Amino acid sequence: MKLRRCAVLYIESREELSIDWPAVLAGGSALAANTHWVALAPHLDQELTIDAQALAALGGIGQTVWRPLADCEQQYGAACIARLLDQGLLISDNADYAKARERDDTLRGAHWRPLSALTHTFSRWREVNSENGMEAPSFQALLERYGEPPPPTLELPDNGALKLPAAAAGPMDDQLLQRYTGRNFDLQASLPLDVVARLLHRTFGAQEVRQVGPHASVLKKTSPSGGGLHPIEAFVLVQRVDGVAPGLYHYHPIDHALNPLRTMDSAAAAELAKQVLADQHWLADAPLQVLMVGRVERSFWKYRNHQKAYRALALDAGHLSQTFYLLAAEAGLPAFVTAAINDADIEQMLGLDQLRHAVVAVGGCGPARSGPRTMVELRYGETDAI
Repeated sequence: MKLRRCAVLYIESREELSIDWPAVLAGGSALAANTHWVALAPHLDQELTIDAQALAALGGIGQTVWRPLADCEQQYGAACIARLLDQGLLISDNADYAKARERDDTLRGAHWRPLSALTHTFSRWREVNSENGMEAPSFQALLERYGEPPPPTLELPDNGALKLPAAAAGPMDDQLLQRYTGRNFDLQASLPLDVVARLLHRTFGAQEVRQVGPHASVLKKTSPSGGGLHPIEAFVLVQRVDGVAPGLYHYHPIDHALNPLRTMDSAAAAELAKQVLADQHWLADAPLQVLMVGRVERSFWKYRNHQKAYRALALDAGHLSQTFYLLAAEAGLPAFVTAAINDADIEQMLGLDQLRHAVVAVGGCGPARSGPRTMVELRYGETDAI
């Protein structure tokens, strides 16, 4: 039997503070600090506490060259090696540890940059809701809690600034100046199917398919993409769209079709939207949500172990979001995009693997509810909420 260390591993020092009552009574320091080590391995998708003996073993066993089990046991102790194998931090060629090796091989095969894999895996949310971490947006509450924010713009020393001419009017002004983020959607309103079709096709659809090899093609879309790869897939959560049953769908960018993954009644779709959006009910009420999922296996096919690959994937979702916003504004609809989502839960409901896919953001749109709007919903030129 041979073994090696997992492909991506980071060790973090954690400190837990407590009150040292004996020291306090003796007139000493009130705080006591307990330091321990935590192993972060993306292929395991969990944090593991390790001791100093395990730390030495993980530091001494490489991630590439296989070593005989007996040599490692002799150097670091059989109990330590067995514990690390059980945890999945050491990878074995033995069938008893096949699951950990399969996950490690998947991570290696996806060509992640190690720091990006770490950020992606351990920044995902599970079951976040209004009771354990999600709060309604309120500038007033933030001002009371944190005081004044940094100024809205960077003010550098004036080195003879050139005053630019006024911006000329243009054909995009109507959409740009009507675009705003909606947080109050009409629960009684639905979206016409032709509006949804235009939103999806002009944002996520392939306007052209180009062959670049005997069995390879690239898509031309209305938004730019890193390397021209367009790795972002659109999964659609329908609540109220004319002629479409509530449920989860995959939008096919070439066929321009919604493939049903799970249909449900309206109440179940509304609950699913709240789960996806971490209880942000001010967004979950929109009749249409689009879950943007990056296929890292396509993006990293070109950008292998690349420092900027994960950032480019996030930028792709940003480009698509703005296009979606502008198309929604064209249709007279407020829209939204948010990264405050339960991405790990989304992976589970869609059957995705976080080492192959990155749930980046969720967007949506719909008719606005009549009545008062918050300050952040005011359109350009408006001074008071209505």
